[in-house]
Order: sequence, then structure tokens, then C-alpha cells
Amino acid sequence: MKIRRIVAIGRKETLQVLRDPRSLTIALLLPLMQMFMLGYGVNLDVKHIPLCVLDQEGNQRSQDLLKRFAASRYFDLYKVAASIAEVRHEIDGGACRIAIVVPAGFSRKLVDQGAATVQLLVDGTDSNTATIAAAYAGSVVAAYSGEVQLQAIQRRGGQIQTLTPVAVQARVWFNEDLESSYFIIPGVVALVMAIVGAQLTSLTIAREWERGTMELMVSTPVTPMELMLGKLSPYFVLGLVDAGICLALAVGWFEVPFHGTLPTLFFTTSLFLSVVLCIGYYVSVSIRSQVGASQVALILTMLPTTLLSGFSFPIDQMPALVQDITYLVSARYYVTILKAIFLKGATVSELAVPIFSLTAYAIVLVVLAARAFRKTLD
Repeated sequence: MKIRRIVAIGRKETLQVLRDPRSLTIALLLPLMQMFMLGYGVNLDVKHIPLCVLDQEGNQRSQDLLKRFAASRYFDLYKVAASIAEVRHEIDGGACRIAIVVPAGFSRKLVDQGAATVQLLVDGTDSNTATIAAAYAGSVVAAYSGEVQLQAIQRRGGQIQTLTPVAVQARVWFNEDLESSYFIIPGVVALVMAIVGAQLTSLTIAREWERGTMELMVSTPVTPMELMLGKLSPYFVLGLVDAGICLALAVGWFEVPFHGTLPTLFFTTSLFLSVVLCIGYYVSVSIRSQVGASQVALILTMLPTTLLSGFSFPIDQMPALVQDITYLVSARYYVTILKAIFLKGATVSELAVPIFSLTAYAIVLVVLAARAFRKTLD
């Protein structure tokens, strides 16, 4: 293997990239588009839920309860309904996601019996939001119920126990404010790397076939390994540039905390880039059409990265069979690494298992991609 041949192939591919506006657009604009679209468009925080209220009691006690919902950051009072039919209409139309109905006799039951109920109506078309909204509403009602009990004890002259036998003191590590963007943005880096790396390299060999230059390539003394390294080297550099752009946007624009080190980040990014670049190259060797190769590369990289890497959905919540399949997805290890580097400040030694898995993945794909090319025209 001669470095001079690799450099020559790399220079040729670099000129091809610079002359191809589509490749430059994918390489430079895609990171910006993905970061802004997913950074602003995907939000797992459930806040400002549209709320409808129906107060059939209409006195100070019921209003006090409803004011607690209006004061919460999790609910926005959308409408005060006059009837249950109006509440049903607002929920059916999607204007309200949740409704609180305070029945007549609420205050009397609270005073006479010491207990009363309110009705909670939740739009269940989005089960995740419905579950979270119901939990928030239950917390508001529980806080109000505790205050009512306290007032009742004070009126009777009873002693108030200020100490709780067992108390919970919760502290959240690594994402103290529970911001969903801190969870999403590192995963976007993996998605950008996967798409850019595989999409661009899927065109390398297929382009030679479509333009009729493969005969010249085959007639040269360049070996399959030299050809692969030369073809992939410009895209490897572009991938690292894209990683730098994503890091700058994540930290500087979206204010995602970065507790790790740059050498650890770029070392692991290089491993993942090697994987996706080899996937794209292997597809390009196998499929001689640029359109077909780019579509197959997109399916092999974007879909697994989006669905099976832990970027969009927690892996531990998937069915057991799907969890086993995720071990075959290289992006699973890279997403795990990214979140640990960004939020936990993990080092190479602490990431030994996913780094080893990614390294093994890269070695296997490098060998397969290099052997896939044959210097024949068949």
C-alpha cells in the first residue's frame, strides 16, 4: 500500500466534492438544518397544557382549587365552560387536552364528610401527554387536599405534626432541570454523522460507473484498500468538520452542557465515522446506480439511528426482541457515548464497553468494504 496513490485518489475525490454542489449542500447545510429543526421542533417537555374548567359549584372553595391549576406552569387556562357538552366539544375539537369538572355540592361534602371528588377528563389520543397531564393534575389536587386537611385540623384545635416519618429528598444528576433538549441534541449529532457519512460515500463508486470512468480506475495499479482509503478520506474530514459545527451549535446556541473533553469526543466520532463511511462505500460498490445507492444507504443509516439507537425512544422500554436487535446498530453505542460525554463528562476508560463495540464494528466493516471492490468490469 502506497501513500502516494491514496493521496492521489483523495485529491481526485476532493475535487469531485468541490465541483458537486449537491454534495457540498449535504455536507455543510444538513448539520445546520437538522440541529435547528430537531433542536426546536422536538420537545419532550409537557408544559402549558390547554385546560378547560367547568365549575358547577361556583363558590370560593371551588375557585381556589381552579386558581391553582391556572397558576401552574404546566397548565394554561383555555376556557371556562358553561356545560359538560361545551367541555366535550372543546376536547373533541382538540382545543383542550384536559378538563376539570367541579361538581355541585363540592364544598358541602368537603365540610360535612371531609372528602369530595372532582372529575378529570383527559384527551387520550396522545397517551404519553395524557399520562403526564393526569399526573400533574393529581399533584395539584393533592396539594390542595393537603392544605384543606391542615385547615380542618387547625379549626378543631388539633396538633399539627410537622415531621414526616419518611421523607424523600430528590436530586437529579446530569440534567438538573430535566430539559429534553439536553437529551435530544447529542442524539442529533449521531443522526447528522450517519446521514452525511453514508449518503456522500454511497455515491463514490456508483458515480464512477455512471460516468464511465471505472475502466480508467480499474486499469491503474491502485489496490482496493488504497482506493477505499483515498475515496473516504475527504468525507472523513468533512464528517469531523460537521461534528465541530454540531458541537458549536449544541453548546453555543442550544446551551447544552458539555462536561467531557474534545479529544474523547473526536476520537469516538472518528470511530463512528469510520463505520458509516464504510457502510456507504460498501453500498456504492454493490449498487451501480447513484440514486439506488443513496436510497439504500439512507435506509441502512437514518432509520436505525432514529428508531433503534436510543435517540428517539428509550431502549429499555422496547420489547425484548427489539432490544436484542439494537446491539447490531452502531449508532446505539455512539448515542450512548455522546450523552455520557456531554452530560456526565465520561472518559475513555468509563466508556470502554461502547468504545470497544464501536471499534469492533469499524474493523469488521473496513475489512468487508475493502474486499467488496473487485478490479473487474463484470
